[in-house]
Amino acid sequence: MKRLLWLIAVILLAPGLTTQGQAQEQTPAEKLGWQLGVHAYTFRKFSIFDAIDKTAGLGLKYMSLSGSISLDGKTSMPTMNLSDQDLAAIHKKLDAAGIKLLNIGVVQLSPDEAKSRKVFEFAKKLGVDTLVSEPEPAALDTVEKLCKEYNIKVAIHDHPKPSHYWNPDTVLEAVKGRTPLMGACADTGHWQRSGLDPVECVKKLEGRIICFHFKDLTERSPKGHDVPWGTGQGDVKGVLAEMKRQNFHGAFLVEYEWNWDNSVPEIAECVKNFNAMCADLVATPSPAK
Repeated sequence: MKRLLWLIAVILLAPGLTTQGQAQEQTPAEKLGWQLGVHAYTFRKFSIFDAIDKTAGLGLKYMSLSGSISLDGKTSMPTMNLSDQDLAAIHKKLDAAGIKLLNIGVVQLSPDEAKSRKVFEFAKKLGVDTLVSEPEPAALDTVEKLCKEYNIKVAIHDHPKPSHYWNPDTVLEAVKGRTPLMGACADTGHWQRSGLDPVECVKKLEGRIICFHFKDLTERSPKGHDVPWGTGQGDVKGVLAEMKRQNFHGAFLVEYEWNWDNSVPEIAECVKNFNAMCADLVATPSPAK
C-alpha cells in the first residue's frame, strides 16, 4: 500500500503535469520580458482596497501607486503620509490578491536633499524599486546622488504641454550622461495630448525607458480621451513592436482616465488586445540585425 501511494505521488509530481504549486506557463507578455499592471490612479474614485480587487479581477498581478491615495473611497491623502499601519493593511491586501507593487508616482523630488531623501526612504519602506517623478531641473544632481545611494530608479514622467518634460528631448537632456538608474516613465497618452507620435517618442528614448503609463486616445490632441488599446490613434501595435525591437524589459501600467465610474470593461478589452498583440509579437521572428 505504501509503495502504491509513493508511485501515485511520483506520477502526480512528474514534470509537465499540472499540480498545485507548479509554475504556470509564461504568458506572451512575460516571454517578452514585460509586466502588465494597473496604475492605481485609474481607480482614483475608489479606495485603494477596491482598486486592488478590481486589478485582481482583471487577472493582473502588478500595480503602481499614485501620488495620492484613498483609504475609504471618499477622501484622498498624499501617499507619502500613509501610516505604517495603513501600509501594512495595503500590503496584506496585495499579498492576498497575489499582486506586486512596482513603483509609485508621480512624486515630487526637489533640490532639497532632505526632502527628496524622505521620498526615497518611503520607496524603500514601500518595497518598490522605482519612483516616477517630474523633478525640477535644479534637483537632477540630488536625484542622481540618491538613486545611486538607494539603488532606486527615477523614471521621469511626461505630462502634456506646458509641462517641462512634455517632449522626450527634454527627458533625454535631463538624463544625458547620468546613471542608468535615471530614465523615462513613458506616458503614451500625454504624448498624444501634446500632438506627438508615440512610436517616434519611444524610438528617441531607446535604452532609457524604465516603465510605461500606457494609453490609447481617440485623437492626438488635448481633446483626446482613453479608449481600449488598439482602437485609437496611439499606434499601440507599433509601440509594442518597437519595444520588442529595443529588447525592453519592464512594466506597461494601465492608466485609464475615462469612464471613471465603470472603466473595468474597457480595461478588460485593453488587457485582451494587449495579450493578443504580445502573442503576435512572440510568434513573429525578430528581424536580423
